[in-house]
Amino acid sequence: MTEPVRLAKRVTDLLGCSRREAEIYIEGGWVSVDGVVVEEPGHRVAPAQTVVLLPQATLTPATPVTILLHKQPGAALSEAPEALSAWIAPAARVEDDRSGVAFLKRHLAGLQLVSPLEDSASGLLVFSQDWQIRRKLVDDAAKMEHEYIVEVSGYIAADGLALLNHGLKWNGKPLPPIKVSRQNETRLRFALKTPDRGLIEHMCGNVGLRVVTLRRIRIGRVPMANLPVGQWRYLLGYERF
Repeated sequence: MTEPVRLAKRVTDLLGCSRREAEIYIEGGWVSVDGVVVEEPGHRVAPAQTVVLLPQATLTPATPVTILLHKQPGAALSEAPEALSAWIAPAARVEDDRSGVAFLKRHLAGLQLVSPLEDSASGLLVFSQDWQIRRKLVDDAAKMEHEYIVEVSGYIAADGLALLNHGLKWNGKPLPPIKVSRQNETRLRFALKTPDRGLIEHMCGNVGLRVVTLRRIRIGRVPMANLPVGQWRYLLGYERF
């Protein structure tokens, strides 16, 4: 009885391509075994199993992906592979993701969290394999505006809203002008350049308010929009931070 062989060898024999080309096809999600896409070149296949190269298969290296996630409040995120696979699982992908990108396990490889949030906060998180996006969000952090919706309790000082916009200090230094507006009696909107952790809580405390919830809804020009809590989607091709 013939023993199972590595999928890469089977594809090499099937297509007459090199072993490396076979691995690229497999890792790119272009090969199915009995109708199921398999991404591991070392996967063992038996002679009776059907191996197919899917239509539109290409040897072009996969484009790095960027993923937007609506973080749950109180969740502590990690870049560990097991943590990423739990958060960015196919089942948690929003149904109306319009990117047209097929989820691959390799999309979790080298995926880095950019612009993290406090554990207690919720809202938009960005994970990216793309070094250009990572560099922009890190190197241009001082110019990148973040928008937050902040639920507060307490009674704001008479000149509190004006002070939130300009007049407070952080670590002993005056803060630059910040756009803060009141949405209702318990909700404020902050738009400010990549804030330090704890800054918004500090600002609110200085005008008599306590932060109840903190939710980031935009980074640069990319809004979280109607992305449900705990779900994720791919960054669309035309979206720019």
